[in-house]
Amino acid sequence: MTTLFPPRRVAGVVFDVDGTLLDNMPFHVEAFEAFTAAHGLPSLTPEMRKWMDGRRNSDIFPRLFDRPMTEAEVAELSQQKESGYRSLSAGRLTPLAGLMRLLDGLDAAAVPVALATSAPRENVEHTLRELDLASRLTVIARSDEVAHGKPAPDVFIEAARKLGVDPAACVAFEDAPIGVIAAARAGMTVVAVTTSYPAEVLATTDPPAALVVTHFDELLDGPGSWLLSGMARG
Repeated sequence: MTTLFPPRRVAGVVFDVDGTLLDNMPFHVEAFEAFTAAHGLPSLTPEMRKWMDGRRNSDIFPRLFDRPMTEAEVAELSQQKESGYRSLSAGRLTPLAGLMRLLDGLDAAAVPVALATSAPRENVEHTLRELDLASRLTVIARSDEVAHGKPAPDVFIEAARKLGVDPAACVAFEDAPIGVIAAARAGMTVVAVTTSYPAEVLATTDPPAALVVTHFDELLDGPGSWLLSGMARG
């Protein structure tokens, strides 16, 4: 796999948020367990979790409740579940190992950074505030702003557009299989992190990730060390 991640010029770097900037998925699982119990729904199976992770709430809730929903219904249910996540995670979120080191290296190389996320705005603001990154990561593309959510490439293409760069010249970081697929479909080189899924799952998506690591320190101390040593904006 490492041969698929050689040194190169990079025009931009795009991060997913949940499970990528940080390992916060356990808080989302706990919030969803409380949500499904409150609505008399069965517990989420691993298969349903895999389908859900990385998708928009507007795609998730109609399938979860097995019926069509209005935008107002989706918004109300989203508020219930996501406010639970924010309450559970408040004061408990930390960056994934090596994230700050990577961001510092990208800043030093003048490589612009964007976020491409399916999370609602309130969650993005909460998470970035908790990580003390709100003033640093300001270019954000959300799936509710584009026509199609992940695994469609729209949100990654939008992130590159906001950066003013070619998606094919970007590196993307993701934790979910459908996110890997979405970023790869956008033409980006994808590095997957194993916060949410094992390496064998992330390495066998179609298209697959170019590289799979456990965290950013592993990347920077190994096959991605070039990101901190003379990487130039392309």
